[in-house]
Amino acid sequence: MSAAAALARAGRNPFSLDDDAAYRAWRDWKLERGPGSAAELVVEVRDAADLAASERDEILKRCRNANMAVYASARRGNEREMVRRFGERLGLTRLDANWLADEDGVSSLSATGGDAARGEYIPYTNRPIRWHTDGYYNPPERRIDAMLLHCVRSAAQGGENRVLDHEIAYIRLRDASPEHVRALASPLAMRIPQRDAAPGEAGAGGEARAARTGPVFSLREGDADLHMRYTARTRSIEWRDDEATRAAVAALAAILEAETRHVHRVRLEPGMGLVCNNVLHDRGGFSDAPGSERLVLRARYLDRIEGTQGAWRDAG
Repeated sequence: MSAAAALARAGRNPFSLDDDAAYRAWRDWKLERGPGSAAELVVEVRDAADLAASERDEILKRCRNANMAVYASARRGNEREMVRRFGERLGLTRLDANWLADEDGVSSLSATGGDAARGEYIPYTNRPIRWHTDGYYNPPERRIDAMLLHCVRSAAQGGENRVLDHEIAYIRLRDASPEHVRALASPLAMRIPQRDAAPGEAGAGGEARAARTGPVFSLREGDADLHMRYTARTRSIEWRDDEATRAAVAALAAILEAETRHVHRVRLEPGMGLVCNNVLHDRGGFSDAPGSERLVLRARYLDRIEGTQGAWRDAG
């Protein structure tokens, strides 16, 4: 039994700022198991729509250790169906569809050109996207716990993602100063302004999303798993105006821009996908070849990946 698991069985919580011993044990467990390179995240699978038990085990192993895995599927076909079936195999069934998603709740991300509605939102352009977790603007009852990106067509140039396990970001921030974590765990830390309904959206002309305030770091049910909501954007977010929050936000931004062994670069090629417990990620700008537009399918879930809940509590 690991030291982290032993402390868990004694009722200790590594995310408590008042329990440094539990935090240190969990920290050691986490850092010991993290991947050393992006290549270690990759699992080759025969068919993402019909995972073999051994393939599923390898994906879950990576997700327990790093909150994410990259799969590379040899078989192509109905890739929207592939995304849904792959998610279901990992216990991901509750899709969270935004108003720009397709009818099945899966979003088709591409540089849409003449589509004015989607073109207002950065994921539907070829512009770079800064560090974020998905659904940071959602209310608590629609918290995004997991996310899947599946590549149908890659860009001619660019479009690479950087990914960082949000628990590693927490460790680096807490190591710098526990007060940074305290500030970002405040329910007043981060405010998302109201958004008015866009043309073509239900309720157009009125309020599509109320302003809401909440923490960056919070704990899921049972205090076993860390959840993070964050964006590096400046237009769609307002930070609490106090010295502690400003210092914490600056420290987190510096962590995200540092090139460390924990930040992995992943370029998804056709048939490849990233599945994760909503880790931090960004996307580089890209350019398409004529007649071949980059297309990535995105699924967001209200579930966490099966078998990853409180993984540190059960570690051997």
